[in-house]
Amino acid sequence: MRFVFLYHPESDHARQVESYAKEFESRGYGSFELISLESKDGAAMAELYDIVAYPAILAIREGGELQKNWEGDQLPLMSEVASYSMM
Repeated sequence: MRFVFLYHPESDHARQVESYAKEFESRGYGSFELISLESKDGAAMAELYDIVAYPAILAIREGGELQKNWEGDQLPLMSEVASYSMM
């Protein structure tokens, strides 16, 4: 499972996103790819998975299939996100 954060690095939520990703990894749940929506890859990924609210967390299977996404300022519990690594 691949975990991705789509976010705006220069926004108000950047610190929250980066802290969440760091804590997620320190708890041993795995790691996040932090992808800027200002980048070509970030914009393409948001369009591909129809993401409209930010920040967004994507749980993506190895084949590229979106397993689950969470969008908006209210971030999910880390244990909820981590539960998708077992799928």
